[in-house]
Amino acid sequence: MVSSKFPLVSQRCLFRFLNRLLAEAPQSRTHASSFAHRCALRQAKRIVVKLGSAVVTRGDECGLALGRLASIVEQVAMLQNQGREMVMVTSGAVAFGKQRLRHEILLSQSVRQALQSGHNQPKDMSVPVLEARACAAAGQSGLMALYEAMFSQYSTCTAQVLVTNLDFHDDEKRQNLHSTLQELVRMNIVPIINTNDAVVPPPEPNSDLHGVISIKDNDSLAARLAVEMKADLLIALSDVEGLYNSPPGTDDAKLIDVFYPGDQHSVTFGTKSRVGLGGMEAKVKAALWALQGGTSVVIANGTNPKVTGHVITDIVEGKKLGTFFSETKPAGPSVEEQTEMARNSGRILASLQAEKRSEIICRLADLLTEKTEEIVAANKMDMEVASSSGRLPPAMLKRLSLSAAKINSLSIGIQQIATSAQNSTGRVLRRTRVAPNLELEQITVPIGVVLVIFEARPDCLPQVSALAIASGNALLLKGGKEAANTNRVLLQLTQEALSMHGVREAVQMVSTREEVEGLCRLDKMIDLIIPRGSSQLVQDIKRAAKGIPVLGHSEGVCHVYVDADARADKVIGIVRDSKCEYPAACNAMETLLIHRDILRTPLFDQIVDMLRTERVRIHAGPRFASYLTFSPSEAKSLRTEYNDLECCVEVVDSMQEAVEHIHKYGSSHTDVIITENEKTAEQFLQQLDSACVFWNASSRFADGYRFGLGAEVGISTTRIHARGPVGIEGLLTTKWVLRGDGHTVADFSEHGTQTYLHESLPLGQEVVTQSDSN
Repeated sequence: MVSSKFPLVSQRCLFRFLNRLLAEAPQSRTHASSFAHRCALRQAKRIVVKLGSAVVTRGDECGLALGRLASIVEQVAMLQNQGREMVMVTSGAVAFGKQRLRHEILLSQSVRQALQSGHNQPKDMSVPVLEARACAAAGQSGLMALYEAMFSQYSTCTAQVLVTNLDFHDDEKRQNLHSTLQELVRMNIVPIINTNDAVVPPPEPNSDLHGVISIKDNDSLAARLAVEMKADLLIALSDVEGLYNSPPGTDDAKLIDVFYPGDQHSVTFGTKSRVGLGGMEAKVKAALWALQGGTSVVIANGTNPKVTGHVITDIVEGKKLGTFFSETKPAGPSVEEQTEMARNSGRILASLQAEKRSEIICRLADLLTEKTEEIVAANKMDMEVASSSGRLPPAMLKRLSLSAAKINSLSIGIQQIATSAQNSTGRVLRRTRVAPNLELEQITVPIGVVLVIFEARPDCLPQVSALAIASGNALLLKGGKEAANTNRVLLQLTQEALSMHGVREAVQMVSTREEVEGLCRLDKMIDLIIPRGSSQLVQDIKRAAKGIPVLGHSEGVCHVYVDADARADKVIGIVRDSKCEYPAACNAMETLLIHRDILRTPLFDQIVDMLRTERVRIHAGPRFASYLTFSPSEAKSLRTEYNDLECCVEVVDSMQEAVEHIHKYGSSHTDVIITENEKTAEQFLQQLDSACVFWNASSRFADGYRFGLGAEVGISTTRIHARGPVGIEGLLTTKWVLRGDGHTVADFSEHGTQTYLHESLPLGQEVVTQSDSN
């Protein structure tokens, strides 16, 4: 049965047009391959969206979830208007009809009771059990009218198609159905399909024949239609997040991110949903059948209010939602398996004696020196690819490059970390005697699993690996593809060093096509995310992180303020070093603030001449431009991170105004004052709220190596936990250990025999190992 309503096309003309097309036989289907990875779902052209009964109906099963439906319709219409071909398979007719019939029955009972009042006693107003087919017959027209009204708000036309299992078993009917759907899609109409529940017979168990799935429910219907229509993607929305390895809600239940054919033995299925005919087992069977037919499948939650408004569009964008069915099983472990491996090995790493962790780090430093030629050769391959592609700006190309001298500096810095590892974890920070024979200690422990995401900067890999080893943390690395060859060699060396004490898997590199946003959703597996790269990367990760703390800085808009009492030689040296020594660094000067009294003085001329000699392009701030007859190009923004031989120059009236300017336009990274006035300098250092504040020193000192940390995992501008260059201390947290002798809280109550002492005890020199404190 096919019915349709269009605002501009008469129904009679439509049927006449469709009747002509029903006689055409469909073309034979060429079985295409399904998408291997989520990121490829963006290429999906024809998409079938299946709405389960639990998605469409309210919790009381009498009526539709209108708000939920409206958001789903909006997403389908948006994708349709983007040029995709959308098809919907929907439930809901029974629920809609049940609501309507209940209302009619209660109304007629009420009228009869009113007419009979005074003659008989009031009768029971209970509603009899309603037969599902009758409900479907009463609700189908209303359901379709609702969809038409919703889609019309987005200028999208719809058509209703009702089918039964017989329509697929009869070749002529199947061909007619196929032709109808193809033509509707060609006319930019969204077909809305449902089983004709008013006449459909009860499903027959195990009735699949010759590899063709029979229509038992809307899951099998959606799968059959997706394959018949050569759909690229089938999105099945239900009331659970996706497929779990055991029934959701059980203790060991884990959401399966990607499901492969043959994995059924690892899944324990539960009961079906509160409404509808199928359960998760039926959905999996339908999904695998569609996958075999060349259609990719995602099963996701369509009832979660946090994601319902964008669940369909997010899936099409390749985001990590629900369970993705793929025929292409990766050769290596999944990212979840890698994270689990890293955590388990990381716990062993944390329990090692500090000397053994130091040995691992020293071995890594030695391997960097021994394998310098191999590292440089791999880096040369990456540099050649990056240079020929022309996609990387000069600043990123410089970060990508690894020379023998740079590798030697890396090795020296890592040797310093080995020394710091001697007393990092298990260090007692506080000891208190709570009561006699009841002592409390606060000790340092690793954070857990740290995810570090870095772009074209391969030197980051051995640095953060050494810091993670020293602090006893497991490490998950996601490097940029620009440095793929270099990263591969460096990871091999890192894991070789870890192998000497049996903890090779404590450091893992995610080499799959896992999207960064998908990694940021692993809040139950990852404890901290540290992004190393552009401000855009950091901002994207902060937005994507779901319940995982992010440690980093979004920008490095560093300022140097030249006070009226500054000495000329210090000004020239510090400004040159801050801007020109390495302009691509996040701690390079981006804005030079000059006290008004320095304008039109020999010192000002020396500053400008030096910047010109160093080929630094100057962008004038608005106040500075107002003092000049012929000014340089005016700065488009006062909070720009140039990462090149460019900087903004602005004029201020005082140190206080400089502080206010930095608070308004800075990024709380690193800021400098140059002055001989100690009082002014101390006020600047005290008032300025940045992670690093310097007096008469270059901003380039904001670095873990120069701070004596050996290396850094990044520079943090956050207010919580670590700030500034983050070394080993920034990768540690604490736990409390209480040692008693049968003490209970009741002992300290009003009628108890104990009193609190809370005496501070000397810390001593001992370090508690993880195995001792557990």
